[in-house]
Amino acid sequence: MAQGMVSLPCVILLRKCKNLTCLIILCSLVVRQEAGKDFVFLLDGSDGTRNDFPAMQSFVQRMVETLNVNDNRDRVSVVQYSRDPTVQFYLNTYTTKEDIMAKIRGLRHKGGRPLNTGAALQYLRDNVFTASAGSRRQEGVPQLLILLSGGRSFDSVDAPASALKQMGVLIFAIGTRNTDTREMQKISHEPSYALSVSDFNDLSNVQQQLQSSVEAVIVEAGPESPTLSIKESWHLFYFSYCFSTVDSANKDIVFLLDGSDGTRNGFPAMRDFVEKMVEKLNVGENNDRVSVVQYSRDADVSFYLNTHDTRDDVLDAVRGLRHRGGRPLNTGAALEYVKDNVFTNSSGSRRLQGVPQILILLNGGRSYDNVDTPAAALRNQGIIVFGIGAGRSYKAEMQKIAYNSSYALSVSDFADLPNAQEQLSSVMGTTMVRVTPLTPTVTGKSLTQKFIIIQCKASSNLCSFSIVISHIRTPVTACFFL
Repeated sequence: MAQGMVSLPCVILLRKCKNLTCLIILCSLVVRQEAGKDFVFLLDGSDGTRNDFPAMQSFVQRMVETLNVNDNRDRVSVVQYSRDPTVQFYLNTYTTKEDIMAKIRGLRHKGGRPLNTGAALQYLRDNVFTASAGSRRQEGVPQLLILLSGGRSFDSVDAPASALKQMGVLIFAIGTRNTDTREMQKISHEPSYALSVSDFNDLSNVQQQLQSSVEAVIVEAGPESPTLSIKESWHLFYFSYCFSTVDSANKDIVFLLDGSDGTRNGFPAMRDFVEKMVEKLNVGENNDRVSVVQYSRDADVSFYLNTHDTRDDVLDAVRGLRHRGGRPLNTGAALEYVKDNVFTNSSGSRRLQGVPQILILLNGGRSYDNVDTPAAALRNQGIIVFGIGAGRSYKAEMQKIAYNSSYALSVSDFADLPNAQEQLSSVMGTTMVRVTPLTPTVTGKSLTQKFIIIQCKASSNLCSFSIVISHIRTPVTACFFL
């Protein structure tokens, strides 16, 4: 299964100090992965199971066939017991499926009486689920015990079963009609993990049910062991963030216009589009700021974010724009230029103050240079890029440039820009702000924390978080009021 991520709820602590807001975010995160597991099969080898032992043997073989046996993935141990237990092989005895299968095929019934299931469970706790015997419990690897029992235990199972559960060992128990159902339920991690067959020849009937439970269940580990998922790793982590408290409705918006030879006829429509967008903004030095850049072979700033501080002045400058012309169309170079020269403090950008940074690209053709690296650099700075392509623009390229693929819009030609305006305005109603993390701390397995963005609705202070870890964006549901 390909690795991915699933979020679980976060707890967010918010503290304000003057104009600084600090967040401490405590979250749990499930990382879906093909995680290794340590399997121990505990087989009833008492006198009463002599005739059924080949069926138990076959069952263990079929289970092992489904595993990915490897020293760094799944490990397997088999123990037989009656009066006392006997280890057939430990978790670190064999590292290949072939060796394990050969050993299972060679198992011989142990025999003996009485059936001391309690003593066998205690033995496993002390001698098999240990680091020296190959257990990776302390490394956070799921620990599973599958018990096959054909009769009622002569000794008590309560204390040893509880001790295994406290260690975080997940116990499945399969009994026959001769076993005590309540006893099997006591032993199991929870009652639903106690399965039953009429006799061991029917084990194939519960194999799929057992495998499904193993894949789906979450281990509720005790104090000595981290919390884990059988098919997913469950991590607890926290991040601390500080950023300036600003009105989330304020934005710095840069329009990057394709001014190449191919857009000469479409330029008036682009200019009208920018004008209509600006008319909807609350332009001011402490509110929305606007910049316009044209580009073709290279980029040319029409005005910076701090050039005009009234809507009228911005509109006058937009109405006075003239088509630049030139070729080829170097969109990659233009993206790099706005990152280095426009989204900067000296040019009026308030990115470091936590104000949303938005780039709206109007493009009419495929770029002559590569856009991947500069587009990624803008995203890494927390700049939200919207791309609107017309005519001969390359859709896949626009999706690479845009903050995510849904932010890449398309029109047949620039005259149709009004059709995209409402869609763009709606998406921009939710703005995204990048804030700089101070100290990420992860418990359990190490994860590389890249950055976090805050998604805020312009009409509300209600926020939700989205975390990017190991290059995978993961929504983490959490809400609070500033």
